[in-house]
Amino acid sequence: MSDFRQLSDSVWASPQIGLDDVAEAARLGFALIINNRPEGESPDQVPGEAIAAAARAHGMAYCAIPVTHAGFSLEQVEELGKALAAAKGPALAYCRSGTRSTFLWALAQAKAGQDPAAIANAAAQAGYDVSPLSGMLQQLAATAKG
Repeated sequence: MSDFRQLSDSVWASPQIGLDDVAEAARLGFALIINNRPEGESPDQVPGEAIAAAARAHGMAYCAIPVTHAGFSLEQVEELGKALAAAKGPALAYCRSGTRSTFLWALAQAKAGQDPAAIANAAAQAGYDVSPLSGMLQQLAATAKG
C-alpha cells in the first residue's frame, strides 16, 4: 500500500516502493521517481532496475541518487536539485523509510535558499523530523543568500 507523503507542491517522499506503487504513482500524475536507496541494502527491497523499468513503462522518468548511512554529499544535494528542476511534473523520492529522501530534499531546498524553518515545517507535516540537519540547513540557506 502506497505511503506517499507530500513535502512540497511538487515533491513527495515514501518508504520503499514496489511495482504496484509505481503504477499508483503514475495514476496520481507523478512524472519522476527518484531512488535514494543503495542497491542491495536489504534482501527484500525491489531492485532499482525493476522500479526504473516500471516507471518507464508508465511514462515516468527515473533517476537514482543512492544515499548510504554514511551521510550526504554536496554532489548528491546538487544532483537532486537538478533532477527536480528538470522534472516535467511532480516527483516521488523513496528510500527504506523516506527519511533519507526527505533529508536530501531538505538540503536541496536550503541550498536553493529556502527558509530552514519552512523546510522543517513541511517535513514535519509529512511526518519527518529534519532537526538533525538544522545546522546544515542554516548554513546552506545562508550561503545561498550570499
